[in-house]
Amino acid sequence: MTNKNDQMDIIGFGALNMDQLHLVDKIAGPDEESFIHGFQESCGGSAANTVIGASRLGLKTGFVGKLASDGEGDLLHQNLIQEGVDVNGLIISPKGRSGRVMGFVDKKGDRALYVEPGINDEITIDQIDIDYASKTKIIHLSSFVGNSFNAQEDLLSQIPDEVKVSFDPGRIYAEKGFNALKKILNRTDILLINQAELKIMLASETDSNIKSNLNNFDSLSNLDKESNDKYNLIRAFDIFTDLGIDTIVVKMGDKGSFALDGSQEVFVPCFDVKCIDTTGAGDSFNAGFLYAQINDFSLEKSCEFGNLVASKCVECTGATNGLPSISNIDLEKYEKN
Repeated sequence: MTNKNDQMDIIGFGALNMDQLHLVDKIAGPDEESFIHGFQESCGGSAANTVIGASRLGLKTGFVGKLASDGEGDLLHQNLIQEGVDVNGLIISPKGRSGRVMGFVDKKGDRALYVEPGINDEITIDQIDIDYASKTKIIHLSSFVGNSFNAQEDLLSQIPDEVKVSFDPGRIYAEKGFNALKKILNRTDILLINQAELKIMLASETDSNIKSNLNNFDSLSNLDKESNDKYNLIRAFDIFTDLGIDTIVVKMGDKGSFALDGSQEVFVPCFDVKCIDTTGAGDSFNAGFLYAQINDFSLEKSCEFGNLVASKCVECTGATNGLPSISNIDLEKYEKN
């Protein structure tokens, strides 16, 4: 059991939700019907999924978040404990309702999600144990629907500089736009974002070159290393590196991942597996990538390791059911690079 005063490898700060996953024939559009042929309930939340993945890989993990004193809150609380995640940073409220997500997954593994944030969006900085949140190598942020975003901004201004910040904005924060996220981005060391979210975040930028250059992602694996298109694509990320972000990772789904860290750029294709459900794929990639970075893997091997963990996730339904333990992974091929 982790002591409250121990230094963590990763502390997550994000929403905690009960995921109610419906397996459907297809994702219904407007005025369409579909059929539910299965149901699964599990504990979730983007940052929570990531720290659970990291915990299974053997890292010391903790969490900052808020739960209500209801049945869902009890399940979410106990799940973190069972997964080896330290819960001394949790805020338990006697009022309100814990968060939940209704998900619909079709036969191809594609999904649609509906979020009921509940008590997740009632976190204020005075409720957070700053000392607890400061005792970690990395603090990993994911999105809230509402006002708890402000608590994240406030926390980053109070933790020590030596604590690295990992940030996965998700679609909710990406839709806020680049300028609205500047306070968090200014303190971010590792940006973990998917391709669609990147384009959404930068949609309001006036620099047309950024938008046009990002379109090169679709043919990234075919771009010549020394081509102008490749050069222009890298330059599109100056908007982030100018803020001091050390490492930028773009998750590209079934294409793989792209990353740059100021000294190199890498594209790493994904593993060829049968996809059952993409829920939690990005979160599981984050767990693998952050594990690799903490253990001094190269940038390329960190992406490969993230892809590996994500590939295990999508082979099962739910965000965490497929997450591997470290004993099931051959580390030698990564640690030597």
